[in-house]
Amino acid sequence: MKARIFLWVPRMLTILAILFVMLFSMDCFGGTQSWKDQLICFLMHNIPAYILMLVLFIAWRWELAGGILFIVAAVAGALFFRAFNGNPGVLIVMLPFLITGVLFILHHEMYG
Repeated sequence: MKARIFLWVPRMLTILAILFVMLFSMDCFGGTQSWKDQLICFLMHNIPAYILMLVLFIAWRWELAGGILFIVAAVAGALFFRAFNGNPGVLIVMLPFLITGVLFILHHEMYG
């Protein structure tokens, strides 16, 4: 039972966190721009989510590599958005990816 929890919790948490990141791109819709410009804006805003989906795909197949990549992505995102220079709200967005990275590594070490 514990193996199943350690197997599915990081995957589901990552999917929810990616959907949360994608939620921020919804501000592209509902303006005076054409539908083409809105679609381009939406796709551009979701580039971080696409990268995180790729990391999730890697983690689903190779847990250790994916766990390390999620930790790197969380730290890189925190540094890029200046979380340590007065923007602590970024940590709320990046923390789930750090946690899932650790959980993927723990599952690999315990059951892999």
